[in-house]
Amino acid sequence: MAAAPNRPPAGVRASEVQVRRDGLASLATDWVADEVAVALVFNGISHAVMMATPADLEDFALGFALTEGLLLDPGELRGVDVVDTPDGIEVQLEVASACEWRLRERRRSMAGRTGCGLCGTDSLAAVRQRPPAVPALGIAPAAVASALQALPAHQPRQQLTGATHAAALCRIDGGGVVLVREDVGRHNALDKLIGAARRAGLDPSRHFVALTSRASFEMVQKTSRAGISVLAAVSAPTAMAIDVANEAGLLLIGFARGDGMVAYNFADRLG
Repeated sequence: MAAAPNRPPAGVRASEVQVRRDGLASLATDWVADEVAVALVFNGISHAVMMATPADLEDFALGFALTEGLLLDPGELRGVDVVDTPDGIEVQLEVASACEWRLRERRRSMAGRTGCGLCGTDSLAAVRQRPPAVPALGIAPAAVASALQALPAHQPRQQLTGATHAAALCRIDGGGVVLVREDVGRHNALDKLIGAARRAGLDPSRHFVALTSRASFEMVQKTSRAGISVLAAVSAPTAMAIDVANEAGLLLIGFARGDGMVAYNFADRLG
């Protein structure tokens, strides 16, 4: 268990526990990651409820809306209110009418799919959407290795709890870690990071994403939608993640640990 911090980060709380080691029991205070239901509400329309760490929720709202294609531009988001309720947290987004229309169309297209014979084809097509193409940028292995090695120092919640994932925006020229967001959900961490990067006005062509998790196809889709050309994960990608990365032109790196890594495509750009 980690030592008690002067002030724990948001989304972490103390829990009294009994520790058993070497046949002996003792009482201690442990730090655990908070996990709450977070509802994303667009112009009064509830779209999704996610289990998430209650921190950086404004970043989460923007990143989720962009990577899900609900917002085409950050300027379509007019305001965000984070409201505590007895059952969880509502993140209330005020969005442009075009975004509200997209949301209503998506909800209309989803209606009636459950249990109908051939509509599964449409449902699968909605899940696996063609990713946008990203620039064919290269990266030096040393830039990936140094960023991943530095990442633990930017994960205060993980250091305290051992229960959160991180997504990091790192300089593609080897300049190190620029932004990090943590969450109990790896997709949430990436959405928070993308939202934070867009709010900060960072140029995606100068950065790559590093993940402390495996790389699923959704993570590749979200990264390509953010205009980022390189995704490096400490664990393996899935087969569909490789397929989507190939379609987008995104360099996908797995098992990035120490100075080792595996390029799953476009190996000529890693060097």
